[in-house]
Amino acid sequence: MSSEEALVKIDIGDKLPKVASGKVRDLYAIDDNTLLFVASDRISAYDVVMENGIPGKGALLTSMSKFWFTYLPTIIPSLQTHYLTSSLPAPLTPAPPHLSPRAMQVRRLRIIPIESIVRGYITGSAWAEYTARGTIHDIALPTGLVQGQKLPVPLWTPSTKAECGRKDENISPHAARTIIADDAVAATVEQLSLAIYKAAAARAEARGIILADTKFEFGLDERGNVVLVDEVLTPDSSRFWPRESWEANLGGPQPSFDKQFLRDWLTGEGLKGKEGVRVPEEIVRKTAEKYREAYEKITGEAA
Repeated sequence: MSSEEALVKIDIGDKLPKVASGKVRDLYAIDDNTLLFVASDRISAYDVVMENGIPGKGALLTSMSKFWFTYLPTIIPSLQTHYLTSSLPAPLTPAPPHLSPRAMQVRRLRIIPIESIVRGYITGSAWAEYTARGTIHDIALPTGLVQGQKLPVPLWTPSTKAECGRKDENISPHAARTIIADDAVAATVEQLSLAIYKAAAARAEARGIILADTKFEFGLDERGNVVLVDEVLTPDSSRFWPRESWEANLGGPQPSFDKQFLRDWLTGEGLKGKEGVRVPEEIVRKTAEKYREAYEKITGEAA
């Protein structure tokens, strides 16, 4: 990750029309079938975007997503992704140096309106629900589980896909199927999510990292095929834990290579869910270190 100033606002002038701006990425239309994704250094926690960002984060997230978009189809041959190329379209060439590492061209698809979460371990909001009701997303679980424990099998535990500035809500698999409104599509989303999680968890564990949980998004192409989209298996969308210390920390919080460090700081300062938060430089630096370590361990490449 770069030590340069965080890039929280993407500006490409009038070169391409902007389609949308999310918590991290800005989307631009190249043509009717292709979008340009550009990842900023913005960071969000508890569905709120911080005032300042993490320098170099957008380039790292883009590189990590490209790694997984390339790797996963070698393990799951049926998997289709929206990723096309890292090159920039003609209107943006020559490009500013900061733009190329943050950008990728992707297929323009109809987005399925849920967050497709898979949990292999019990933590976060799933742990809170389990301690209150003995369930995760309304799925009944055995009694006696402890925080951080590996689940008997990975679970598909979707959430709503809220607009920027609103909070996603955990829902049951049944509720997700109702939102998707197509049993075959819902079944494919669930099956692919579990298959991707298992493939990624195996890769991560071989590199010394536990993939505790992660979030996927999917779209539909013109033929109705389910396609993996957005970012994938990054520290923004996943919980990564060091494998070597996992068992020793059962029953309590796990050290992590993701934004949990930032979440813990916000909670400790009474800032959870607050707007207008500026993150101190020390927390920015340590969050950047966590992200860099996750990237380097999983991909085997220098950040």
